[in-house]
Amino acid sequence: MFAHDIEHIADAPESAGADELWPLLSAFGGVYLAGVVVMLVAGALVNAACPAVLQDAVLGRPCSFGTLWRRVLPRVWAVLGSLLLCGLIAAVPLVLLAVTFFGMIFAFISLLSDGAPGFGWIFLGGLLGVLLTGPPAVWLWVRFSLAPAVAVFERQGVVRSLTRSAELVRGAWWRVFGVSLLAFVMAAATAYLVQLPLQLLSLLPAGPASLSDGSSGSGTAITVAVVTFAFVLLGGFIGQAVTAVFPPLVLALLYVDQRMRKENLGPVLAEAAGVPTAHHPEAAGVPAAHHPEPGAHA
Repeated sequence: MFAHDIEHIADAPESAGADELWPLLSAFGGVYLAGVVVMLVAGALVNAACPAVLQDAVLGRPCSFGTLWRRVLPRVWAVLGSLLLCGLIAAVPLVLLAVTFFGMIFAFISLLSDGAPGFGWIFLGGLLGVLLTGPPAVWLWVRFSLAPAVAVFERQGVVRSLTRSAELVRGAWWRVFGVSLLAFVMAAATAYLVQLPLQLLSLLPAGPASLSDGSSGSGTAITVAVVTFAFVLLGGFIGQAVTAVFPPLVLALLYVDQRMRKENLGPVLAEAAGVPTAHHPEAAGVPAAHHPEPGAHA
């Protein structure tokens, strides 16, 4: 009886710890999901604001924050839906690859006792799978990459934005792919070049610490930690701003470029901006200058 009580007491902390672990994991999961939702909405705002700013720049109109907010806010959900649907469509080949890859792993593990080949074959199969499914994923993403710009410029819904993007990219896939890839590389390189000096400064605590007024060791350590964190945070903020804004602007420019090449949008934009032309603006699906949102597709 005494031994049983000791065993019960010994097991009590373990069960209590397990009971306390689930609320912690639930809270962490809720915070993580909330962060993902906030990041998605913020990305949709940026992808909706960039084409709106570009539209005003092309037409030579002033762009204030209030006007931009009123124009962008109704299009956020269409842009968010087009981004999510485009990502899901492009991820289909990769999901099939992941399912196949893990199936191969489980199959090899189950056959290890029977003298199955080593895991080198699994790596080779995964590499071949990436080579087979990577190009279709990239092709699908480029095909639908102009959907956010369509949703803002032409005020279209999610599905129509994707189909319209496919129409504009048709016949110019390599141009859109090359310019988009260059934009992402330039944004990543610029963000790295901006973050590098700040990261180097954050690794030199002696400089900021020497500016202190001879405080104690703990005060100096706190000052160094705060300054280091400030440098890292500033570098991350600037880098994220560059990588989040520049590619959507380039994609919006590609949208305008494709419409100019395929639909003779140049005279229409000139007419909407107030420059007299011989073309009627409604002919190419863009309302006249007195309409509030030039650039919509009829």
